[in-house]
Amino acid sequence: MRKRNESVTLEHERPAGPPEPGCSLRHSLRLAGARPHGEPVMKRPLGRRYGLWFRLRKLLIWLLGVYIAIPFLVKICPAIQVKLVFLNFVRVPYFIDLKRPQDQGLNHTYNYYLQPEEDVTIGVWHTVPAALWKDAQSKGQPWYEDTLGSNYPVILYLHGNAGTRGGDHRVELYKVLSSLGYHVVTFDYRGWGDSVGTPSERGMTYDALHVFDWIKARSGDNPVYIWGHSLGTGVATNLVRRLCERETPPDALILESPFTNIREEAKSHPFSVIYRYFPGFDWFFLDTITMSGIKFANDENVKYISCSLLILHAEDDPVVPFHLGKKLYNIAAPSRSFRDYKVQFVPFHRDLGYRHKYIYRSPELPRILREFLGKSEHAHHH
Repeated sequence: MRKRNESVTLEHERPAGPPEPGCSLRHSLRLAGARPHGEPVMKRPLGRRYGLWFRLRKLLIWLLGVYIAIPFLVKICPAIQVKLVFLNFVRVPYFIDLKRPQDQGLNHTYNYYLQPEEDVTIGVWHTVPAALWKDAQSKGQPWYEDTLGSNYPVILYLHGNAGTRGGDHRVELYKVLSSLGYHVVTFDYRGWGDSVGTPSERGMTYDALHVFDWIKARSGDNPVYIWGHSLGTGVATNLVRRLCERETPPDALILESPFTNIREEAKSHPFSVIYRYFPGFDWFFLDTITMSGIKFANDENVKYISCSLLILHAEDDPVVPFHLGKKLYNIAAPSRSFRDYKVQFVPFHRDLGYRHKYIYRSPELPRILREFLGKSEHAHHH
């Protein structure tokens, strides 16, 4: 009996010993991934995928909510849209001292401050022609003001939105124009750069008028041309229309990368791409701009302008589409107000890569300006 009991005991204890060869193989397969009976397949990976999809769905719903909320926010608070039009809070390049134009390589430039209205002060740069560079060293404001009466034409440059009068592409244009024998007077509108005041279309136009009158009071019979770029073309046509109405037009108007009016420009601007087909786009965004008193109606203004007009536009301009500049030319050219004046449109091929603000790089620019402005200069000097 003892032997039989031992045999039974050994039989029950056998699983604690080394497994049989067949059992070893089954054990190995199970460890390698064979699932026990009844366990769900890929339980953990499915859980991870569901968690990822849940988070992604939450993010998409949140983005959709923001996308829908923004138009209502803009409509309720029009100041947001005004900021986006002017972008005067974007000060590029940063950390430059606008009182020291020489830091930007303009060693023949003087910094002024003028006061168009009470509580409004604007910073102005005056760059003399390169021929006067040597004489300009260490000179003060009286000398610079006196040189406006010397025998050189003057360009009043009106910059676009964002940045300051010290923007890189603007500084490069001043250098080009100075090398061609022009005085260049430019300034920051109220609310831009170190100029004091609150931006508005009316205020920007009045600032430009004040600087123009300041130039004319010192320039004698020298030609004075007005050059506007981008948003500055809206200020330029506002200004020139007003000057023509009071019968003191400039000698010529140059528009670089112009648009027809602010509504069409806003609709074509890259920022508006994601909302262009949003239901009620005009009501939410464009009407808000107009109700804020911002029109910059170049297409209307050119009908009341009586001076020579030159339009420069790059075909690859991503900010103000080329077709808007061409459309403006097509409105201006047949206008009765230009009956006795030259109207010219100069396109720059997209392969040149001048885009929105690099037309100053064109080696053809000196010839274009010489041919367009030469007649008035010739008439002045002779």
